[in-house]
Amino acid sequence: MSDWLVLGIAMAAACAVVLTIVIFNNRGVTEDDDDPAEVPGVMDYMTMMIGVVYAIVLGLAIAGVWEARGAAQESVRQEAQALHEIRQRVQVYPTEVRERIRSDVDAYVSYVVHTEWPHMSRHEALSAKGTQLFDQLRTDVSQYAPRTDLEGQAYQPLVDQVASADNARGARGQNAGDTMPGVVWFGLIIGAVVTVGMIFVLQIRRSFRELLLAGLFSVLIAFLLFLIWDFDAPYGRGIGATTAPFLDLFPQIGG
Repeated sequence: MSDWLVLGIAMAAACAVVLTIVIFNNRGVTEDDDDPAEVPGVMDYMTMMIGVVYAIVLGLAIAGVWEARGAAQESVRQEAQALHEIRQRVQVYPTEVRERIRSDVDAYVSYVVHTEWPHMSRHEALSAKGTQLFDQLRTDVSQYAPRTDLEGQAYQPLVDQVASADNARGARGQNAGDTMPGVVWFGLIIGAVVTVGMIFVLQIRRSFRELLLAGLFSVLIAFLLFLIWDFDAPYGRGIGATTAPFLDLFPQIGG
């Protein structure tokens, strides 16, 4: 049984139970016992609770996507820092080996910034070419046999930095897609419709003040949903993670 089917059954069951109780509870109520003056109080209570519950859901959603964006940006920073350390630590290696490893680093970073980043935005996954370039860097670092004590002391830290960059790259790939499950979006949209719809249930009038407040409230809900949607893809939209850590540490590939 799918999650959506379970959700639909649970919502229908909850609604059916509440309506059944209300109907049976009101069967013995006569017109003399019915007091319409109590209705506005009930409506105010339900309206307040709907607003409070939806505000909590919106707050949790915004906090969740913001945290995911921060984690995505941190993985980019860690990857760039590890690659920068590799480029600097090979200073003790022979010229030919040093230049080859640095060339591997520059080629990989340039590809990530200019090609793989747009690829992640479109396909929500890392590219095979980027993985190939990183594997080449790993091979050149790990297969070199140190010839001096100084090179031997630098070898293991270099291998560790390659592993750190690989781990950060993997985290970047895992965060490439949307972070918000579809069922959460379903709740957010239904909640927005119900919350804004309460304006019509309360029979808003056409005075300038009430129309202005209703318009501003609708705009606020739309803005918050857009904010969640924009943060939902850490690498794919306007306020997502950026390539700034790579460009800061590798200014030579910025052009």
